[in-house]
Amino acid sequence: MSRVAKKPISLPKGVEVNITAESVSVKGPKGALSLASLPGVSAKVEDGVLTLHPASDDAIAMTGTARAILANMVHGVAEGFTRKLDLVGVGYRASMAGSDLNLALGFSHPVVFKTPEGITITTPSQTEILISGADKQRVGEVAAKIRAVRPPEPYKGKGVRYSGEKIIMKEAKKA
Repeated sequence: MSRVAKKPISLPKGVEVNITAESVSVKGPKGALSLASLPGVSAKVEDGVLTLHPASDDAIAMTGTARAILANMVHGVAEGFTRKLDLVGVGYRASMAGSDLNLALGFSHPVVFKTPEGITITTPSQTEILISGADKQRVGEVAAKIRAVRPPEPYKGKGVRYSGEKIIMKEAKKA
């Protein structure tokens, strides 16, 4: 069995795991998430620790995958996930209008992004966007959708980028 699958998941205070035949649900202070049971993987909770075991030799790979997904679910409902985006460019701005994100990204019109359910978007400054939520996949998906509106271009680096993202710059044409 893989090293990832062998590692148990410790459950923080306030996090409850409910295992049924068709799904595994995790409930905590930041929300509740559920996962359809993966075939060939059995889970059990003992003394605040969640362990996974493969039902057969064919399901060893899925056990590691299930463990990683469940560990992210436990972390998400306990602490949550955050993704930060930076706007780079003259006149590039972000602001919140109710639950909608208004983006001024050099287009002739403002771009309005509707906040999906279970996700919180904040703008600490005009050039920063914080996306947070309990589901790691959805937080990353929303961040990718906002970044896709104006991805960073390789000549000046203008656009929406992940915080800390390194853009490989191209050299401009020479005369």
